[in-house]
Amino acid sequence: MPDSRAEFLQFLSTSARRVESILKKRLASGRRPKRLVDAMRYAVFGGGKRFRPGLVYLGCRAFGGDLRSVDGAAAAVEMIHTYSLVHDDLPCMDDDDLRRGRPTLHIQFDEAMAVLAGDALHTEAFATIVEMTRPEIAPEIIKVLASAAGLEGMVGGQVLDLDNERERPRASLVEKIHLGKTAALIAASLEMGAIGAGAGRADRRRIRDLGLLVGLAFQVTDDVLDVTGDAATLGKTPGKDMAAGKMTYPAAVGLARARARARELCDAARSSAKAIGTRERKLLLEVPLFVTDRTN
Repeated sequence: MPDSRAEFLQFLSTSARRVESILKKRLASGRRPKRLVDAMRYAVFGGGKRFRPGLVYLGCRAFGGDLRSVDGAAAAVEMIHTYSLVHDDLPCMDDDDLRRGRPTLHIQFDEAMAVLAGDALHTEAFATIVEMTRPEIAPEIIKVLASAAGLEGMVGGQVLDLDNERERPRASLVEKIHLGKTAALIAASLEMGAIGAGAGRADRRRIRDLGLLVGLAFQVTDDVLDVTGDAATLGKTPGKDMAAGKMTYPAAVGLARARARARELCDAARSSAKAIGTRERKLLLEVPLFVTDRTN
């Protein structure tokens, strides 16, 4: 394994432990209402790579920042991501009964509690930023995360996805959906880290652009894995997107071209990382490889 890959994986592992500690404090089992908190904890502590929090910390480190300045943002983005998965699995959305190798939240508890747990994670995310972030940067971090999670980002992308089920798949539309549903939150993670480090507008734009390419590569790879993976490896039900008539890259252009597009996006993201003037460039260069080489 190349030294830079090993260093990146170690950084992700350290970041995951750091944010895990914060999440356990924010979602302590003694909080009330107990059943709601139990449901939130079931969703948050059910596994996962903590990839987005890792990007928050990497964006901060890339510009020489103190990681403590983005602890709130790192925990918040994981809560937002987790709430989106809980709601995505609901019968009214993608209707899945398996997530990270376990029953989905609405199966383990019930649909109403899954909706409410997702809602509570969403609001707790922003409370966490306010309570853990320096007041001079908290508003900008909140603005970036809210934009990525809302109308112009994740939620808007989900609506576009739902509105186009069973329509003829087109690569341009698939990328538009993926930019909202997936890439916006990944790009926001890197940008929030840069904000915590005091990066200027130009550097924030560069690392956000890198994040968008990484996010697209991530979701195209997800589309491929939905076709080629198995439930034991993926931790979720494979083949559901294609069966549901979802706008996916393999549906639009075929599996071989989808794989080629993931490689193209990986190369473009690495070129983008090279243009960012930071001592941590070697770690940024590993991010696109990590998302396209994964098996789950």
